[in-house]
Amino acid sequence: MPDVRDATPYDALLLLSFGGPEGPDDVVPFLENVTRGRGIPKERLKEVGQHYFLFGGVSPINAQNRALLDALRKDFADHGLDLPIYWGNRNWAPYLTDTLREMTADGHRRILVLATSAYASYSGCRQYRENLADSLAALEAEGLELPKIDKLRHYFNHEGFLEPMIEGVLQSLADLPEDVRDGAHIAFSTHSIPNASADTSGPVEGHGEGGAYVKQHLEVARLIAEAVHDRTGIEHPWQLVYQSRSGAPHIPWLEPDICDHLEERHASGVPAVVIAPIGFVSDHMEVLYDLDTEAKAKAGELGLPMRRSATVGADPRFAAAIRDLILERAATERGQEVTPCALGALGPSHNLCPVGCCPARAPRPAAAGVDSPYA
Repeated sequence: MPDVRDATPYDALLLLSFGGPEGPDDVVPFLENVTRGRGIPKERLKEVGQHYFLFGGVSPINAQNRALLDALRKDFADHGLDLPIYWGNRNWAPYLTDTLREMTADGHRRILVLATSAYASYSGCRQYRENLADSLAALEAEGLELPKIDKLRHYFNHEGFLEPMIEGVLQSLADLPEDVRDGAHIAFSTHSIPNASADTSGPVEGHGEGGAYVKQHLEVARLIAEAVHDRTGIEHPWQLVYQSRSGAPHIPWLEPDICDHLEERHASGVPAVVIAPIGFVSDHMEVLYDLDTEAKAKAGELGLPMRRSATVGADPRFAAAIRDLILERAATERGQEVTPCALGALGPSHNLCPVGCCPARAPRPAAAGVDSPYA
């Protein structure tokens, strides 16, 4: 990997995330932002908001992003990487457009973006690129000089993302009662998305059943399960499962649901389950409610011992992985030879999203891709 002093031509990093409410009065306005254009009545949003009200109307995601920012800044300082870090959200303050306006005012013209989603999908990648294009269009309308924006590649198979999750699964297995530990199954959980979105995730040549979204998650699950086997000598059966489904019931989404899976595992005589939320960077609301509340209640109802392993969060190894990805991308921009860190069979993801990658239902401009109007 090149020296940290070669991190230019980039002059800033933008942490781009989903956002979340930070108090009861924020919940419905936040959900209105999330569902804008779908015509969902306010009363229905109040019902959905009960998940947040159970936790005082506060999503943990913003605090977790602040912790990640602290971890990144410490890692950069410790390794001599002089790169200021900013933070912007899709659905709540600090809003992306405001952050990009601030970065532009501060003189930044070559910006790298780190999205808090490790995998290819419309909502996890292209929609963020559309958000970036919308914000750039807003700044252009204000007459501001626009920065050039690149997005870091998907990091699902980077060692610094995988190792904290491997360790988390090992710790969860160790926390199970000894008499059920060796027979425990692992449920690798991620956000369910519509089948049609999964099938078209990733580059066009890889479209098909499940697309890159399912392939990448299956690869991460396999790598973690194999590492657990290597370190314990025990082969734990595993399956990729889904959670947090929303939307119209007649539209097919990825299955099985985590709670249905727990019922099936219990019925088949499995003595215990470890749930590993590999689809999520941090322990935000969908982890706290769908796993730590609903799935935990289901396991308790079944009498099935269950543990939930940690996400990577602000783990120093994850922060180091981001630094590694920045230096990798900088070297590529300079035309230097670089060996990307990408474990397993799928190899490193693309730096520039190609045409037709993770398409939306209606075409919209997207930044940081080969077809970006803001190259």
